[in-house]
Amino acid sequence: MANRFAIVTGASSGIGYELAHVCAREGFDLLVAADTTDINAAAESFRAHGVSVDALFADLSTVSGVESLYAAAQGREVDALLANAGHGLGKGFLDQNFDDVRHVIDTNITGTIRLIQRVGRDMRARGSGRILITGSIAGFMPGTYQAVYNGTKAFIDSFSFALRAELKDSGVTVTCLMPGATETDFFARADLLDTKVGQQEKDDPADVARVGFDAMMRGDGDVVSGWKNKLQAAIANITPAGMLAEQHRKMAEPGSGKKGDEL
Repeated sequence: MANRFAIVTGASSGIGYELAHVCAREGFDLLVAADTTDINAAAESFRAHGVSVDALFADLSTVSGVESLYAAAQGREVDALLANAGHGLGKGFLDQNFDDVRHVIDTNITGTIRLIQRVGRDMRARGSGRILITGSIAGFMPGTYQAVYNGTKAFIDSFSFALRAELKDSGVTVTCLMPGATETDFFARADLLDTKVGQQEKDDPADVARVGFDAMMRGDGDVVSGWKNKLQAAIANITPAGMLAEQHRKMAEPGSGKKGDEL
């Protein structure tokens, strides 16, 4: 019998890389994508698990990138879609280049939900499939100095719950993985290394990926990885937005992570 088949986006590093490894260890053939050429080296490491792996260098913030990924599946039934691709962006909104702002929105939201719709329609038509969407506990709080990123994750978290409800009894499950700060390239790419959140100890992406994969396979609606993040998420739900915004400012303000500053 043919192996199960999974698509993993943002698979060149971080959580996506670890999600692809978990899928491969669990016997899924893979189609992996990322917007860096590192995806080719990553694919070689996934093949070490004895599964078939196709890799695609694609910018999933664009229509052509999403369509090229969908086409690369070559009509094969997708058992699991792990929509993990995403970017961050630090510093104050008025100081950001709007092309960078647009790229974050188009990667985290537009490209993500376009791909989910393309693959999700096929899953619904045959009555089976699993979708894992990487949201974030950042979606629970106003992201001072990360306003756009947190806003995109608020959208993704909400979207995931709504799509799951729409697909009730369809045979297709939707799971939202909501990690906290994780040890990935995210903070360097988002220019957040000089912040307190950039300097603090972070979660292991392999642990986060395992939690997300297991939740997806169980068909859970959502999972927050790590007990500290679960506590933070619970507190965020009862804390006024203005207070959350001020707390986030202290963690993400440029220069806040310089040695000597207190948490």
